Amino acid sequence: MKRWGRDVLHCPYCHGYEVGDEPIGVLGTHPEGVRHAMLLRQWSADIVFFPHTMDLTGDERERLAARGVRVVDGPVKRLVVDDDRLRGVELAEGSVVPRGAVFVFPRMVPHDDLLTGLGCARDESGQLITDPSGRTSVPGVWAVGNVADRRVQVITAAGMASAAAIAVNHDLVEEEIARDVENHRVAEAASPAFPQPLADVVAPGGHAG
Repeated sequence: MKRWGRDVLHCPYCHGYEVGDEPIGVLGTHPEGVRHAMLLRQWSADIVFFPHTMDLTGDERERLAARGVRVVDGPVKRLVVDDDRLRGVELAEGSVVPRGAVFVFPRMVPHDDLLTGLGCARDESGQLITDPSGRTSVPGVWAVGNVADRRVQVITAAGMASAAAIAVNHDLVEEEIARDVENHRVAEAASPAFPQPLADVVAPGGHAG
């Protein structure tokens, strides 16, 4: 999408300040869209939530209203762009709601085919199972970043990578130690066992006998 990252955005914490105080729309393409709209209220007093094809519950409508978020019902037809700028959201019935930015909640799909092929274990939600260092269920395989946790951002992924790198190094060193011990045992077993040389016997005050 040509507008992605410009005026069609996804993360309130990444982009909220960029469009602060602008008229913002939130598309109901995901159940978390409602929370998106309520979060964005921190950056702008003019938030419109477009349920699109979502069926909002009474509780959700009440929470949105209490938060000061306006709800505009009806299927969304398209985003209106003019002179390389987002101008509004057009509904299927033809009306256009002016907006300067639109947020959508993305569906995160990790590129983890390699890990799937290796048989790394997952939980009931499909999330890859790792320990705090990033170790998976497959020996010698670590995973960090979005393949291990879809929620993490770049700075978090970098920290995870550092912890995994240290764990990988420790694991490799343990392998080296085990190999060194085995080689040492083999060398010890192969060494001929010579008897200790007998010391010359010298009688007190006399000569070697």
